[in-house]
Amino acid sequence: MEFFIISMLNGVSYGLLLFMLSSGLTLIFSMMGVLNFAHASFYMLGAYIGYTVSRMVGFWPALVLAPLLVAALGVLFERHFLRKVYKFGHVPELLITFGLTYVILELVQLVWGRIALEFRPPDLLQGPAFTLINHSLKGLSLIWGAAPAELCRAADASVRLVCSPFPATRAFMMLMAVIMLVSVWLLLTRTRIGLVIQAALTHPEMVEALGHNVPAVFMLVFGAGAGLAGLAGVIGGSTFLTEPSMAAAVGPVIFVVVVVGGMGSLSGAFLASVLIGVIQTFAVAFDYSLGTLAAQLGLQLGAGVLGNSFVKLTLSQIAPILPFLFLVLILIFRPKGLLGTRED
Repeated sequence: MEFFIISMLNGVSYGLLLFMLSSGLTLIFSMMGVLNFAHASFYMLGAYIGYTVSRMVGFWPALVLAPLLVAALGVLFERHFLRKVYKFGHVPELLITFGLTYVILELVQLVWGRIALEFRPPDLLQGPAFTLINHSLKGLSLIWGAAPAELCRAADASVRLVCSPFPATRAFMMLMAVIMLVSVWLLLTRTRIGLVIQAALTHPEMVEALGHNVPAVFMLVFGAGAGLAGLAGVIGGSTFLTEPSMAAAVGPVIFVVVVVGGMGSLSGAFLASVLIGVIQTFAVAFDYSLGTLAAQLGLQLGAGVLGNSFVKLTLSQIAPILPFLFLVLILIFRPKGLLGTRED
């Protein structure tokens, strides 16, 4: 039971990291109609800038300052580069953001090098948030923080005792993702700024007639989306690994999340993120071969050289392609996405 709970929590925490990334991308697309290919690169910038700032002033100030700096870079890019290609349509927008990914990657490697950096979380987030103890006689129990060593040692060899810690960094990641979801939703649906932002996409002439600066609104939205990616970068970089390939590792997956959830749907991105995170985590956790899994389901897979190679594949080996298989199924049976409503 503790294995299932810890695996589920790991899946949800990874899914919520994907949501922290995809929320900024969804915000930019739903408000501006721009699909930002460089969004994962802003995530990487957040991790590296957060690493540098944390070495100077500590992790907690870096958690605030790094996203603001990334947001400022996003504002500068939209103001001086992206805005100039709006009139040419979506293809130039895609190309200029795609080119920005290579510019950011080369700059990161020039400034910070090609090797991974040790971006350590603060002392408060080191160690487990809680420990699940599964005792074969007493059942399942929970202890906040690290469990004492004597509680994880069985006095009797016949007693099965398993201690499963859950990292505090992942718990913090989950908390920040939920706070981000609630904050963005309240901003867009319960404030005057949110109403102006939403109206600027569908009725820009009317918004300008009411005295609002639509280009400035778009610039701030793009900067806010980049800042959300930077915040995810600080948390993800300190939780996992800060390296030049981190953007390429999550970039394709967050586009899958946006499409599966529904283009422009924040709630859809949240649902798709959690589903994909849980699916991938359990695929790694239950490391069965396809042949074993098919046999348990009462299926018979084909023989032959190709068939033998196929049935020897394990779920952990195919876990990286599961989001894309999910994407294919969604595009076949529900092209708008799980909670999408856009017609364009």
